[in-house]
Order: sequence, then structure tokens, then C-alpha cells
Amino acid sequence: MFGSKKFPLKISKHNRVDPECPAPSRPNPFDSDDEFDTKKTLKPSRKTSSEPNLTAPSFSTNPFDGDEERGSSASSTYFLASAARHKYNNDFRDSGGLENQSVQELENYAVYKAEETTKSVNGCLKIAEDMREGATRTLITLHQQGEQITKTHDAAVEIDHDLSRGEKLLGSLGGMFSKTWKPKKNRPITGPVITRDASPQRRGNHLEQREKLGLNPGPKGQSSTQKPLPEPNNAFQKVELEKSKQDDSLSDLSNILGDLKNMAVDMGSEIDRQTKSLDHLQDDVDELNYRVRGANQRGRRLLGK
Repeated sequence: MFGSKKFPLKISKHNRVDPECPAPSRPNPFDSDDEFDTKKTLKPSRKTSSEPNLTAPSFSTNPFDGDEERGSSASSTYFLASAARHKYNNDFRDSGGLENQSVQELENYAVYKAEETTKSVNGCLKIAEDMREGATRTLITLHQQGEQITKTHDAAVEIDHDLSRGEKLLGSLGGMFSKTWKPKKNRPITGPVITRDASPQRRGNHLEQREKLGLNPGPKGQSSTQKPLPEPNNAFQKVELEKSKQDDSLSDLSNILGDLKNMAVDMGSEIDRQTKSLDHLQDDVDELNYRVRGANQRGRRLLGK
């Protein structure tokens, strides 16, 4: 009776799961077809040693890595250049003086001093150019002011003509037995006086100054083209090149200073001329004011009668 009973231990041998070859999972009848396909797709596959490794190597994707390296080299170069400039500015006082320097250091020092001198001369030239530009604009304003004074004086002459006709009309008015009225005039109205200082030659010089500054287009063909200087190969040639630049800048500076002198003379002459014109205009205006008061008194007397 007991010999014919079978134990389920033998059956468990067939149900043992191989850890390396897992048994396929039975499909769930309640899962959708999409989930079933997804499970099949996501089933891990075993890799053999013969398959190539498809993992991409880990490269640095930071775009600033190269810039940091270049920045470090640039900063070191700038530090060396600033240290050299510091030595040159101190004339090697911190490193034993000029006598204890090598020939290369002395050559670099000479080139540095030549370049600094060129910068200083160019700075002076820039200041002189700004001064000339300001002086030219001041001279333009003075000429425009002189023209306004002349126009004002011309208007005073027209007022004199109109006032003369009004005075004649006031003199003809009145009764038969009234005395003839004549306006009192102290001096005639002469108008603006054109002096020799305001000659066309000075205006031509003034236009030349405007052309030099580019305010007026100058005639073509006047600009002097300089030949390009050769590229220096050693320290001596570099110093000579800087000297040539300094000579050109100093020549331009001398020309600008000459222009400033002439413009200062023109300003002084223009101011003197305008002062005389204003004095003459003031005399004519005072005369017109006196005659206008007399005409007003004549009109009141006629209205009182």
C-alpha cells in the first residue's frame, strides 16, 4: 500500500530552474499585445567575449577646456611681459642696473623705450590735432558772429530809410499856421564798414583749415602717400623704425603748431574787427533811438491838437 505511493520529490528535478538559462515566463492572458511585445524586446541578451565593445569612449565635451589651457598660457605670457615692462620702467634698478644686464636685455630695453617715446609723441600729436579742431570751430563761430553783426547793421540802415520817410510825412502834417517840423539829426547813419581784415584771402585760409580737418572735401591729389617702411629684422632696425615714426609725428606736430599760431592771429584780428563794428553799430543805434523819440513827440503833439 505504501510501496505504490509516489513522492513529488522526483518531479521537483524537472522543475529546477537553471540560473543561467531562465525559463521563459508564461504570458499573462490579461496583458495587452503591446506589453507582450515590449517584454520580448526588452529581454536581455547574453554577450559573448567575441562581440566588439560598442560603448563610446568618454571624451570631455566641455568646450572651454582648450580655452582654459590657452588662457593659462596667455596669462603666463602676459605676466612675463608685465614683469619685463616693470624692469624697463625702473631702468633695471631691482636687477642690478644697466651695467649688469645682457646684450639681449639691453636691446629689448632700447626697443621698449623707443616705442614708449613714439607713443608719447603720438599722444602730443593727438592733443595738438584736437586743439586745432577746436580752434577751427571757434574761428568758424567768430566769422559767423561777424556776419550776424554785419546783417544787424544792414537792418539798422533799412530802419533809417523807413524812419526818414516817416519824418517827412510827420513834417507835412499840421495846420496852415503851424511851424514846419524838421527832425533833429546828430549824425548820418553810415551802416557797416568793410575793413581790409575781412579779405577773401583770410576766408580762403579758413576754408583750407576746414579741408584739413575733413569738414570740407578738399581737391583730389593733395594727399601725400608715404612709402611703406620695411619690416625690421633686429633691434637696431626696430629702433630706427621708431625714430622714423617719431620724425614724421614731430613734423606733423610742427605744422599743426604753425596752423594754431596763424589761427590765433586770425582770431585776434577778427575779434578786433568785430569790436570796432559793434562800437560803430552802437553809435548808429543811439542815433536811431534819438530820432525815433523825436518822431514820437511830434506824433503826440499832432494828436493833441
